[in-house]
Amino acid sequence: MLWTIVLVLLILWLLGVVALPTVGGLIHLLLVLALIVLLVQLLSGRRVAL
Repeated sequence: MLWTIVLVLLILWLLGVVALPTVGGLIHLLLVLALIVLLVQLLSGRRVAL
């Protein structure tokens, strides 16, 4: 699910940079936040309850 969000934000960011530069900034911020969350999730790993 998180990978899908990152992919959609990346595509929207690329479209925003080309078509709408003012919207591209907001999407860029959302993309950076999604990447930070993705990195935290990958570094922390999945914890399995015993």
